Amino acid sequence: MNKQTKKALCVMSGGMDSTLSAYMMKNSGYEIIALHFNYDQRTQTKELECFTKICNDLDVLERYILDLDFFKQIGASALTDKNIEVPTDGIEESVPITYVPFRNGIFLSMAAAIAEKEGAQVISIGVVEEDSSGYPDCRESYIKSMQKSINLGTKDETKIEIKMPLVHLKKSQIVQKSLELNVPLHLTWSCYKNENKSCGVCDSCRLRLNGFKLARVADPIEYE
Repeated sequence: MNKQTKKALCVMSGGMDSTLSAYMMKNSGYEIIALHFNYDQRTQTKELECFTKICNDLDVLERYILDLDFFKQIGASALTDKNIEVPTDGIEESVPITYVPFRNGIFLSMAAAIAEKEGAQVISIGVVEEDSSGYPDCRESYIKSMQKSINLGTKDETKIEIKMPLVHLKKSQIVQKSLELNVPLHLTWSCYKNENKSCGVCDSCRLRLNGFKLARVADPIEYE
């Protein structure tokens, strides 16, 4: 199989991690199929806008945007339930209130269906284990188990590898790698709360800002 026919289905939120993962796949010779989820998250409009701009920059022709309304019904997360405040005090919890129950499991199951249909050899996801917010569905062991289940539950000729190129990186290394690959970080969004200017105080903003600080470069997006 020549390099031109390799396909990677990239789960892309519009955030820094999944964006870098997609650029790494393109750099490795994969044709990118982009997958984005609208799940009634607080910054849904902004994330979709970022996803679209990033896909344009990557010259992605095949794009899937899936609307999932049940996460709002389930609730239990500050990202999908407007009655739960997004924490801004930086206090560490074992599993933060911004964790959306089994989100990556659901995303990967849907990604598997599309990957099988498209004949993609790879699903790319930008999970980060060591420097993330402590989400259980970002662990390498969990993603590997999902890969096994996906291949057990698809056609015999379907062989899908889930690539998670950032899983052991720190945020500062993600910033550095993004700069090396000319990833348009100004098009990415990380804030859990706002869609205009990033709040700078939610867990995701703190992780991002600290990553840029340790990488000794300025974050190109605006903050309040």
